[in-house]
Amino acid sequence: MNTLLILALVAAMAATAYVLVRGVIAMANGKDVSGQVQQGYMQKRVLYQGIAIVIVVLILALASGGR
Repeated sequence: MNTLLILALVAAMAATAYVLVRGVIAMANGKDVSGQVQQGYMQKRVLYQGIAIVIVVLILALASGGR
């Protein structure tokens, strides 16, 4: 179970980094005048960061043994 959570955490961190890089590249291109693409990348990044935080909390809760 712990190994599965660690793999899920790595996947969430990788997804966050990927979306962050994609957002920076899209911003550097400057083709998005309305900002909708940037907003989409920002929302996805926040979602993936939230998922990663929840996984970290689960890992810490399991590691403490429910104390």
